[in-house]
Amino acid sequence: MRWNRMWAWARRRALGSVRTFAAGREPGTVRRSLARQSLLVAVAAATVDTLVFTMAGLYGTAPAAAAVATIAIIAADLALAAPPSTAAAVALAHVAVRLGGCWLLHHHGLPSRIADVGFLVAGYRAGAWLSMRASLLIVPLMGIGASLASLVSAGPIARDWRLLATQAVSAGLVPWLVGRYTAARGAYIAELEQRERLRRQEHRAALDRALADEREAIARDLHDVISHHVAAIGIHAGAARLALASPEDPATRSLAAVEASSRAAMVDLRRQLDLLHGRDDAGRRQPGLADIEELVATVRAAGLDVDLETTAATPLPESLDVTVFRIVQELLTNALRHGDGTATLRVTSDAHRLRIDQTNPVAAHQIGADTVHRGLEGIRRRAELFGGTVEYDAHIDHHWRIGVVLPIGRT
Repeated sequence: MRWNRMWAWARRRALGSVRTFAAGREPGTVRRSLARQSLLVAVAAATVDTLVFTMAGLYGTAPAAAAVATIAIIAADLALAAPPSTAAAVALAHVAVRLGGCWLLHHHGLPSRIADVGFLVAGYRAGAWLSMRASLLIVPLMGIGASLASLVSAGPIARDWRLLATQAVSAGLVPWLVGRYTAARGAYIAELEQRERLRRQEHRAALDRALADEREAIARDLHDVISHHVAAIGIHAGAARLALASPEDPATRSLAAVEASSRAAMVDLRRQLDLLHGRDDAGRRQPGLADIEELVATVRAAGLDVDLETTAATPLPESLDVTVFRIVQELLTNALRHGDGTATLRVTSDAHRLRIDQTNPVAAHQIGADTVHRGLEGIRRRAELFGGTVEYDAHIDHHWRIGVVLPIGRT
């Protein structure tokens, strides 16, 4: 009973491995491949068995009986390509064909020339597909059939019981054992592969959970620290602006720009927090090329006179669209911080690439300063993610020039 349960488990695992193998492929591809292989085995067995039987000489003595026997041999061998559920019936058919062929040859005084190819394959299929209960019936019948065929032919094997026993084991038991071992080994390998797949899936799931937890922690820190300070900046800037008497005062305009920038920063921060939390509850899209004019208007309100030219009309992939906006945002921020109050921005594109060119005079106090270009490094990293390039000239004629080229379609 224990062996029967183990074999039933192994057979289910083997069938499951076939289904798993076929699951990731086009429908019917694996099934057709297995059917072709089974048919090839059946045709090869039928060819060899028929050729050996024909060479026995029965067609010269009894052509009609020889033709019937040949048809039976071919039919039994071609049945080897039948579904696994027919393994028992096919094995019994081969026992009958073997006994009938040996009897016909002996009856007409011819040497027994019966090939074992189909018979051995039938025993292998019985071992691979039959349960233990069915095997207890089929395997002894195949062994007895092989021994009886030797007895019917009255050859040398029939005179020694030890040879008959050897014939029964070699023709009946050994192919069954080989089929049994092959199926069990396949099931064992499939189980190992399944365990490895499950281990990889669990590892990926654990990694995803760790990444999600890390994003949640970063989002909490951003919300608890930065968002509160940015909101406070906007509130205080608005209060200070309202406290000033003249709306035309430069300080009033600067405070209004600070207030507008803080609101824009809060909008961007909320978007980033939603992305870190893995959601976009309000369906808000990320800023892109279409928002550059609004960005320029905000920078102008902060005191940077920007000469803008935008001729990029090619629709961009969403990720590249966001990157273009962030690069332009960084360029204008740098011009506002380090320039003398003016800048020129050009955004152009064709079917293959998008180019961003920005120029601004360098403020007098920045000339010759040895600064760390963290913003430039961020621009370079963003561009390299899309296979882009960044070129710049620092302090040439007291101007800062930078050009960013981004291929379109390589996201």
